[in-house]
Amino acid sequence: MSRFLLAALCAFFVLSFSGIDAMAAYDLKAGKSVYDTACIVCHKTGMGGTPKLGDKAAWAPRIAQGMDVLISKSIKGFQGKTGLMPAKGGNLEFTDAQIGNSVAYIVENSK
Repeated sequence: MSRFLLAALCAFFVLSFSGIDAMAAYDLKAGKSVYDTACIVCHKTGMGGTPKLGDKAAWAPRIAQGMDVLISKSIKGFQGKTGLMPAKGGNLEFTDAQIGNSVAYIVENSK
């Protein structure tokens, strides 16, 4: 088993136990609203190589990076190997808190 896969599985295991407390800081209902407004455009279909909502295999290594990293990349934007995450999903009117809630919603529904 590769070191990367082993590290991802270990991180996922640790996060699965700590995720309950971490998710309590986010409003998943508000996150779903943001997802339905903007994120769904790419994350429902996988447009441009983005991971689809609910695709556990695609999300596991991302989730293993931790919420802070995922939220930071979602706020600032990110160019990955297979896709592009525009800053704030392309809607700069969203607050950082709204983006955090949407990331939490996606993570909760993709693990």
